[in-house]
Amino acid sequence: MDLIRHITSRFCKTISAGALISGALTALPGTALADIPLFKTATNPWLQGVNLSGLIEGGIMANPARPDNGINFGNFLGDHANQAQLNQISLTLSKAIDPTKSEYQIGFMLEALYGSDARYYHLLGLSNKMTSDRYQLLPAQAHVDVHAPILSKGGIDMQAGILPAPMGVEVLDPTLRPFYSLAYTSQYSVPFEHLGAMFHWHVTPMLDFNFGVDTGNQTTWGRNDNNNAAAGYFGFNLIGLAHGKLNINELSRVGPENAVAALGPRANTAQRWWNDIAAFYTVNDKLSLTGEFNFLHDDGLRAETWSVVTFAAYKITPSLTFNYRGELYRDNSGLFVVNFLTNQAYMNAFLGGYAPVQTAPATTYGALTLGVTYRPDLGHGIRVFALRPEIRFDRSLNGTSPFNDGRNTGMFTFGGDAMIGF
Repeated sequence: MDLIRHITSRFCKTISAGALISGALTALPGTALADIPLFKTATNPWLQGVNLSGLIEGGIMANPARPDNGINFGNFLGDHANQAQLNQISLTLSKAIDPTKSEYQIGFMLEALYGSDARYYHLLGLSNKMTSDRYQLLPAQAHVDVHAPILSKGGIDMQAGILPAPMGVEVLDPTLRPFYSLAYTSQYSVPFEHLGAMFHWHVTPMLDFNFGVDTGNQTTWGRNDNNNAAAGYFGFNLIGLAHGKLNINELSRVGPENAVAALGPRANTAQRWWNDIAAFYTVNDKLSLTGEFNFLHDDGLRAETWSVVTFAAYKITPSLTFNYRGELYRDNSGLFVVNFLTNQAYMNAFLGGYAPVQTAPATTYGALTLGVTYRPDLGHGIRVFALRPEIRFDRSLNGTSPFNDGRNTGMFTFGGDAMIGF
């Protein structure tokens, strides 16, 4: 049951409950989040567990078609065609909890991030107005973590504060996903960031129940909440099925997410229903498979999206892994898959303000991404070093022309990223 122990331990080291299994199967091998103990000689055992980690990541997505507006449509992190950019410089201070121990524990995580990725992961009112530059500063995580041995033998874990959204397979931390670019599902049909609390109840060794409440996707309070209603999660994890090879993660979310400034008072009661289920199967020591299904319905926008994403990872050598991702994504209104043309447009849209965007009509998207991860063990205190080249082809499957500034039904991009972390 090494996989189960690995999955459980990652809960307190990475993000909240919904992405805990996905991190275990898509992470770069050997990437512990915090490896440097700051108080190694302290007499207090709690202080001995306080750790520091850092990461630098940059990348580029080249587009031979050279779109007139310079934008790779349907791509957030590598949105500027043929331009290298610094995606992340992050520093993380953390004290992990161990859910496998039957005792009360308290920990924390503080993560600051600077780079182009921050444009899309702000919380309204906290960091979104610091600068209008492409490179921005983000408090990616700031939460207290508690483990309480109550309700069941496995107890219950809680995280409260600024939390990365738990839904979906691909996450902001590049060491916990197989590609530089993100699937449509991971950009348009899952939340990004929350102010709230998440709970992870270990009901049995094979069943976890997840639930939580927050102010909304990327909102905070008062004038920085786009409506006056809260939202919340509920779902489950099934762990160690099929003789320990299969794990299933389901998470649903409901609550108003649209801005009163855009929809009027009905934005306070018009619900958005998010649903995501993913299965992770370890075939053998070399091959792992992942499948994800997502369905979103928005009462206020009268719009829906649905998608299927498949992943495969094959370890060619201990330091070289081949990765595949295939996706079918349907935006039935054209209101979800858009690109934001200025550095603050994405967050301005949350409040219903002015946001220059590139849009597309209702479209069924197909996307295929192939790549490799080269990760040698450099040692000498370097936690991770990785190069991840990728090639990607996106296409409209119903005849629309959303790509290359509205010129084409398809788009070919290639590039990738490099990262180094301690």
